Amino acid sequence: QVQLVESGGGSVQAGGALRHSCVVSGDEYTRHDCTAWFLKAPGKEREGAAAIDYEGYTTYAASVKGSFTISKDNDKNILYLQMNSLKPEDAAMYYCAAGRYVADRMQVNEYHHWGQGTQVTVSS
Repeated sequence: QVQLVESGGGSVQAGGALRHSCVVSGDEYTRHDCTAWFLKAPGKEREGAAAIDYEGYTTYAASVKGSFTISKDNDKNILYLQMNSLKPEDAAMYYCAAGRYVADRMQVNEYHHWGQGTQVTVSS
C-alpha cells in the first residue's frame, strides 16, 4: 500500500518562503507514475499546484508558476515543494499526491494516494 507522509508548512509573513516534503513509500516508483502537490483554500475546492513525473518533467498551475518549485529525489522517494514569495492568497492546506498513468496532472481524480495535508498560513 502506498503511503505519503508530509512535513513542512507553517506560518510565514507575506514575501517569505516555506518548503514542504513528502515521503512516498510502499510501492516502487516507476516511469508510469506522477506525483503532485495540491492545495485547498477555505471555501474552495482542492486544486493542483504542481506535478512532476518520473523523468522530471514538471507542470505548474498558472497561479504558482515562477514562485513555486516542485522537485523529487527518486532515490529517497521524497517529493518537495519550495514556495517562495508567498502571498496571503497562498494560504491553504497543501496535500501531496501520487498516481499512475496520470493524464491530466492538475486533476484531483487522477491521483489515488494522498498525504495527510499540512497547513500554510501567510500573514500580510
